[in-house]
Amino acid sequence: MNEVKKFSPIEVTLEANRQYYWCACGLSKSQPFCDGSHKGTGITPLAFSVEQTKSAWLCTCKKTANKPYCDGTHNKI
Repeated sequence: MNEVKKFSPIEVTLEANRQYYWCACGLSKSQPFCDGSHKGTGITPLAFSVEQTKSAWLCTCKKTANKPYCDGTHNKI
């Protein structure tokens, strides 16, 4: 049986020209997107959009060097 890593990235479909807010604090219950749980932490979500509709793997470990996209850093945690 394959073990699911705690911080595995989440595959999402991103729509062209839509504003997204990636959770940077790790507290959101709507991972990988912000649900406002960061309030009072001093951490703010990352606003981003894409030019073309596409599938993408978004980071949940919050340690990626390519925010909001997964770069495999979760494999080193």
